Amino acid sequence: MQPGRQALDTIEIRGIRVHGRHGAYPGEKDAPQPFDIAIVVHADLRAAAASDRLADTLDYAELHRRAVRIVAARSFDLVERLADEILRVLFEDARIAEAEVSIAKPGRLDGATASVTLRRRRSEP
Repeated sequence: MQPGRQALDTIEIRGIRVHGRHGAYPGEKDAPQPFDIAIVVHADLRAAAASDRLADTLDYAELHRRAVRIVAARSFDLVERLADEILRVLFEDARIAEAEVSIAKPGRLDGATASVTLRRRRSEP
């Protein structure tokens, strides 16, 4: 690792299935439909590795809860906007340096699954 660079470790949460009302086409918001979410966050987890304390890492359950809450409670036309909102909430934790959110809408295109992935890096102050 280069001097002055922080270590970036990875936490992934995959297989999140949430029903929500998102879509740009007529009828898509009439009834909840399934959305498959994957979250990948990068942070320095050396303190957690050394201490073995939950307070020193990112709480996976809380990351999961935040994403589920947004998908279930909010409504957007585009999954790009939905993914951006999830990223915004993830970055409320200052320890997250980079994050990626993938959202898939299974079975919408004659059985095919379309997905969108947004990746963001924390802006320097």
